[in-house]
Formats: sequence, structure tokens, C-alpha cells
Amino acid sequence: PATAPVLAETASEAHPAGGPQAAGQPRSLHHGPLRVFAGNAHPRLAQDIASHMGVPLSKADVGRFKCGEVSVVINESVRDCDVFVIQPTCNGGAGPQENLVELLIMLDAIRRGSPNRLTAVMPLFGYARQNAKDRSRSPITARLMTDLLQVAGAQAVLTVELHAPQIQGFASYPIDNTFALSLLAQEIQSVFTERGWSVEDVMVVSPDVGGTKRASALAKIFCAPLAIFSRQRRRASEAAEVDLVGDPAGKICIIVDDITDTGDTLAHAAAKLKARGAEAVIGACIHGIFSEPAMDIINKSEMEMLIVTDTIPMADKVARCSKLRVVSVAPLLAAAILRLHTGRGPNNKAGLLPAPSGGGWRVRSEVMESAGA
Repeated sequence: PATAPVLAETASEAHPAGGPQAAGQPRSLHHGPLRVFAGNAHPRLAQDIASHMGVPLSKADVGRFKCGEVSVVINESVRDCDVFVIQPTCNGGAGPQENLVELLIMLDAIRRGSPNRLTAVMPLFGYARQNAKDRSRSPITARLMTDLLQVAGAQAVLTVELHAPQIQGFASYPIDNTFALSLLAQEIQSVFTERGWSVEDVMVVSPDVGGTKRASALAKIFCAPLAIFSRQRRRASEAAEVDLVGDPAGKICIIVDDITDTGDTLAHAAAKLKARGAEAVIGACIHGIFSEPAMDIINKSEMEMLIVTDTIPMADKVARCSKLRVVSVAPLLAAAILRLHTGRGPNNKAGLLPAPSGGGWRVRSEVMESAGA
């Protein structure tokens, strides 16, 4: 995709007689000049986002002292600026804990430079899966994360596909949740075109009941039938059985999930779909954590491929798994940052598949707001 700025509004339009905003920078209505910083968790994604925005990454030295503690030096003024810090709390770079601490210290350093607004851009919002007490004396780490970010200085958070939307209610500041389902849909369309598959044979599958809302949104995009895996415990003393609601026979099944960790859930679902007569199975997920031995499990699975976004670094994973197909969220986040900067808010309906002419893919553009399962 083109790397020109997503928005055409420039500093010359905002400040016709000159002013603090640099020439060519996107115009801000409220929060001052734009600054975009990046930590060490996912430098490639940060650079791609900046390229799509048409702005350079701001200068900062983020490293380690000899004792191993995080060292942060912000090398340009952020006073009265609108600052965004790109840092997923993922297992890329030094690991999720290191990446989180790095983000918190960067936020603290920038906060002390008196910006007008400070936003943490977290493509993956870590620790989101523990969002409620599921047993006595268990933590609610999602709430802890929102508290830590606020104490460090974050005034807003921009993320991709929160594991649980209620996390937005844990914070007293805005958490803007963007949806990447349309990016997966576009890539799925490309796969079907490449392989000559018929769109009439699509079936969207949720690997569990909790993901039904997300799978339903993808099914609506393609006007396809929906199947759901449901775990049923027949007796208290017996292990839960997995039932499939829907008939995949002769269908090209797309299993969609938000997070893939070990890959077991997708692999088991793919095996059951093939056993029930599915013609082919494709996996699609937003966040590919891929803890060991995920690559081996996916390589040996019945899935033809697994489409995943780059909210987490993928280069080493792609080298080990030929079934991975990566879609970038850089255009999505670049557009969201620029819309927030100009006071228009992120556009969760952007990037949907175009309506077809003369048959082919049938698309409904109103479904994305229901995709944040």
C-alpha cells in the first residue's frame, strides 16, 4: 500500500502564517504537533505505521543499564505536543514483562516533558485474558494494566481487538479499540481468488462459544453460514465433549479467533472439521502469540494456512512455519492515530471489502462495530 500520509490536512492549512506545526505534518485541532515514539518491542511495525502516516519516528534512546534496568532518554521536545508511543506488550523483543516496563518508563519520561496529550499505542494489550476472577484469590490483570498505564502517564490507549471489550470500562481514560477483522477478510478474499475457490462454499467457524460474536461478524461480511464448537459436559465426572453445531461437509471452513497461543485450539478444530467432511480449512486470528510448540502444531495440523496480523513480530515465526500468512495492521493503526490526532476519532468501519460488481463476494459494511467480541 502507498506510504503517503493518510490525511491530506497539513500544517500549512492549520497555520497559514507559519506556526509551531512543522510543514507537511498532519493538522491537530486540539493537542499540538504530532510526535510518534517507539519502544523495542516491535520496531518494524512502528516504522511501518510512521511510513503510512508520512511522518518520521521521533528520537529516543531506549536501552538498558549495565544492571539490566531500562534506560530511556527522550531526545526531542514534547512540550505541548500530541504524543503517541507505539509498544505492544507482546512476546517479541525482550519479552512481555520487559516490554511492559519499557512502555511504562517511556510514558513516565514523556509525561515529565509536559505534552498536551499522551497516548499508548498497544497493538496487543497484554494480560487481557485475566479480566475477571475465575477462582478465589486470582488477580484481575487487565484492571491492573489500566491502572499502571494511568499512573505512568497515559491519558488514552489505542489498541487492536481487545480480548474482552469490558476492559474499556476498567479505565477512567479512553481506550480506543480498533477492529482488524476486515483486514483478515481482505486476505481471505485474496486466498480464494488465488486458489479458484467458490465463495458459495465458505463456512465461518468459531472454535468456542465465546468467539461467536467475532465469527458471526466475519460470516456477515461474506454472507456465509456459521458453525460453532461447543464444549458440553455430559456428567460431572466426565471430561467435556466438543460438539460442532453446523455441517461443514463440502465447505471451505474459516476458523476465526482473536488470540492463538499454542495453536492447539485451532489444530483440534481443523481436525474435527476435516473428519466431518470439510473440503479445506483455513485459520484466521488477530494476535499470533505462538508459544512453543505452536509452530510444530500448526505445521502438522489440517489447516491449509493460518492468516495472522503483525500485532506481534512474525519474522522468526514465518521462517519456521510455511503455513503462516501475515497481514499488517500498520495502515489501520496509522489511520486511527491520524484521526485521533485531528479530533475525528478512530474509524472502526474503515477498510471493509468493496461491494462487488457482477457477483463474487457479497459484503455488508455495517457489521464491524459488532466485531469486537
